[in-house]
Amino acid sequence: MNSDLSDYRKSYEKGALLEGNLPDNPIDLFKEWFNEVDQTDGVDEANAMTIASIGSDGFPKSRVVLLKHFDTNGFVFYTNYNSEKGKAIQNNPNVCLSFFWPNLERQVIIKGIATKQSEKISTAYFHSRPRGSQLGAWASDQSTEIDSREILTQRLKELENQYKEKEIPKPPHWGGFVVAPQTIEFWQGRPNRLHDRMLYKTTNNNWNHKRLAP
Repeated sequence: MNSDLSDYRKSYEKGALLEGNLPDNPIDLFKEWFNEVDQTDGVDEANAMTIASIGSDGFPKSRVVLLKHFDTNGFVFYTNYNSEKGKAIQNNPNVCLSFFWPNLERQVIIKGIATKQSEKISTAYFHSRPRGSQLGAWASDQSTEIDSREILTQRLKELENQYKEKEIPKPPHWGGFVVAPQTIEFWQGRPNRLHDRMLYKTTNNNWNHKRLAP
């Protein structure tokens, strides 16, 4: 396989992002874009997003998680609070979320501050998950070193027996984060690499936007 990717080329021609079509609140535009992407073939999980955080080693780290809710308060995902990701966010709540939707040649980049979701909401969501996922939250000490996969499967079997025909409680170390956006950038691919980039920024709960050069 040739490792030189310099000849990879694509012309972006599926849309435009113009000032006259922008709502005052970027959440409205996000909702519009999300629904369009979700209803268009080409993306299996429109709610897949990359979250970047700063670890205790001082390095940024990105990984893909699933968006589970969004509104004017922010963007919600769930995780193990004791994981590498969970600890990093609790130590430094400044994070960046990004969505890449190639089927419509769009990106959304969100900088915001993460806080823990309420215990009530996290518990309600936990119990809406399949039982296998609920048990998995107990079975895995996320991000810790393990000797083999068999340790996980054995732990899962033990939990299946322990909670057979019983309600599975939410682990105290598991729950949601809500990312309150400070800036939201919308990127729409355009021909000749002259892409549309619109940046929303909030000041005192008021949003304003401006165009950025591609």
